[in-house]
Amino acid sequence: MTAPFHEEEALGKPYDAALMRRLLGYLRPYLGLTGVAVLMLLGTAVLQLAGPYLTKVAIDRAIPAKNLHLIALLGVAMAAALALEFALEYGQTMITAFIGQRVMVDLRLEIFGKLQRLAIPFYDRNPVGRLMTRVTSDVETLNDLFTSGVVALFGDVFTLAVIMVWMLAVDPRLALVSFAVIPFVFVAARIFQTTVRRAYRDIRVKLARINAFLQEHVSGMRVVQLFGREAATATRFEAVNRAYLDANLASIVAYAVFYPVIEVLTSVALASILLYGGDRVLGHTLTIGVLAAFLQLARRFFRPLQDLSEKYNTVQSAMASSERVFRLLDAPETVRDAPRPARIPRPARGAVAFEGVWFRYPPAVAPAPRTDRAAGATPADPGRPRPGADGGEPRDDAWVLRDVSFTAEPGETVAIVGHTGAGKTTISSLLLRFYDVERGRITVDGVDVRDVPQQELRGLIGLVQQDVFLFTGDLTTNIRLGGALPAAAVEEAARRVGADRFIERLPERYGHRLGERGQNVSVGERQLLAFARALAVDPAILVLDEATSSVDAEAEERIQAAIAELMRGRTSIVIAHRLSTVQHADRILVLHHGVIRERGTHRELLAAGGLYERLYQLQLGAGLADTPA
Repeated sequence: MTAPFHEEEALGKPYDAALMRRLLGYLRPYLGLTGVAVLMLLGTAVLQLAGPYLTKVAIDRAIPAKNLHLIALLGVAMAAALALEFALEYGQTMITAFIGQRVMVDLRLEIFGKLQRLAIPFYDRNPVGRLMTRVTSDVETLNDLFTSGVVALFGDVFTLAVIMVWMLAVDPRLALVSFAVIPFVFVAARIFQTTVRRAYRDIRVKLARINAFLQEHVSGMRVVQLFGREAATATRFEAVNRAYLDANLASIVAYAVFYPVIEVLTSVALASILLYGGDRVLGHTLTIGVLAAFLQLARRFFRPLQDLSEKYNTVQSAMASSERVFRLLDAPETVRDAPRPARIPRPARGAVAFEGVWFRYPPAVAPAPRTDRAAGATPADPGRPRPGADGGEPRDDAWVLRDVSFTAEPGETVAIVGHTGAGKTTISSLLLRFYDVERGRITVDGVDVRDVPQQELRGLIGLVQQDVFLFTGDLTTNIRLGGALPAAAVEEAARRVGADRFIERLPERYGHRLGERGQNVSVGERQLLAFARALAVDPAILVLDEATSSVDAEAEERIQAAIAELMRGRTSIVIAHRLSTVQHADRILVLHHGVIRERGTHRELLAAGGLYERLYQLQLGAGLADTPA
């Protein structure tokens, strides 16, 4: 069965050396601080021996000799060692936390930069919740690796090595007795690691389901309340939430069993040391000081062993998170700027030409990256369509646009009409290079748009869509998205589209704060703001994609009057479903199943009695079209 779209991928290998090397590469800017943290850890590991050694000296030498001065010195030395150990641990914790936070900042910036470079097809395949997880949860997991994983893991291994060497050097036989339970510790740790690994994956899957459920139902809360689905939705969420609880409880059970097992094994080791060491003390082959030192070191010896199992899970979680993060960072940028870009002469005329354009949307799987044509290779011959799923020619119904050709000259308004799904919006997406054509080409002022830097190309085009996206912030910020415009230019753009009428009624006018996606203004007002935003940068080309579909008749009349003035000397492409908005266009293209079936003026197309005339009659009957002039 195919996993739900929002769920996380299965875990890869518990440890991947290549991934670890790439992760450690993020420490390169902080090598100096990392070195200091490692030295502090080494110092802490050595100081672990101070207490047992001083205890041995006190019991074997100072107390039998009743040397109060030596006992006082040993007490001061032990206090100094504890203070120094505290200082080193504090410094190491602060440094590793700082490094981890800095690495997180660097990684988040790199991921966000990548997200801004990825083309729209990537977002067609990946839900927002999954991408948010990459930037938040997965990066946070990597922070655990840098703060309490790699450096601390090295410190635990060094501490174990120091303790083992000291114990073997002082009394090899007693040391071997102390180490007798180590195989049982490794068996318990192995079982614990396997169990927790499975539990962690289950937790991630259940958490992904909760995130997806919340994102979908909070966004659609109006529909939930409209149809009275609160109780049913709460029941479904309770089931999802309960599954997440059960997954967490499974991991808690694993920890609840593992730590007591380690404590029992530690107690067994201490008992073995007491039995064997006590017998030797009675036989006068071992001093009490050495026995006391071994008892202290044994407890310190098993603590790093216990920590190593936890660090293993940290490393394992980091491997899974890093694999997902690097998969995102390595995602191909299918729409890329040419290595030797062409420039559109300035001032731009804004002449648009579609020349034999064929296009279909990429499949659900990631498409092969497009090699720039200037480099001499492309993923496929641009003159041929991609093969179908069976390796043969693609199905005829797979194409969204088929051999589309038209021109739009400066000062000319070209309207594109057709039924829903005919491919109208696809034309604007291709012009803006959200996608690249598969056959043919699109030019602006005679230059192929694939050769023009994306930022430069989109800077020439003002786009207003039916689904307007406004950012949280004030009105001025949303209108001047296209650049650092003066306040006067922002207000002029709003005035010319009639948005100033409702803005002037707001308490803070242009400083009025918008909520998420502009929810505190009406749909029609959002479209007016989007229109002002497009016009504020004085684009050479205007693309209106159902731009007046959500405004009332009075607002639409104001916008149409503004359009008539602003389109003078500017290329305008109007995509519309309502024919009343395009009757005065210089040329109307009728798109049907991705093919331009008719073209002409409003009067010419009505006289031809074809698709346009039938659409017009249907809308006239529904009250959506005006009587022809």
